[in-house]
Amino acid sequence: MNFLHVEYLVAIMAFVILYLLYYVYTKDTTYTKNIRSVATVVEELNREVFYLRKKLDETQKSVKDSPSPQRMSDEEIYQEIERTVYDMVQPLSQGLKQLQENLQIIDTQIDSRISALENGVKQISIPTSIHGNDDEKIISLYKRGVSLESISRELHISKPEVEFVLKINKIK
Repeated sequence: MNFLHVEYLVAIMAFVILYLLYYVYTKDTTYTKNIRSVATVVEELNREVFYLRKKLDETQKSVKDSPSPQRMSDEEIYQEIERTVYDMVQPLSQGLKQLQENLQIIDTQIDSRISALENGVKQISIPTSIHGNDDEKIISLYKRGVSLESISRELHISKPEVEFVLKINKIK
């Protein structure tokens, strides 16, 4: 009868482990998706910086080449470029901030779920012995030098059960 309880316990622990593996897999895919979206945003930023530099070079060249009487000073050009870049980068910056907040929320949710799972696993208790009255017999026979196979045959229990009792009692 107690052997059935151990089988149920092992089945429950196997289910918990499988659930944890599934949970980690799904979270890994979520993180991978988020990382890809961040990489896409960074790529877009790099592309935008490239076009802005190109536009800056063209603007500087046209300013140098044009003999207009209302020529802008270098400081004015710098301020105009700075305003343009800020206007173009601002939406991307806000998108990155939102993405970071979402990642923090997901991280908090994962931490709370892992904590709940850990608490649930801690509540599952492993029995201290499989056959309570056989513990003393197993320990006594083992201390007398009887092999694990012989103890197993004599008490009609499996060898892993004998090893389990010895490990629980810190003998082997």
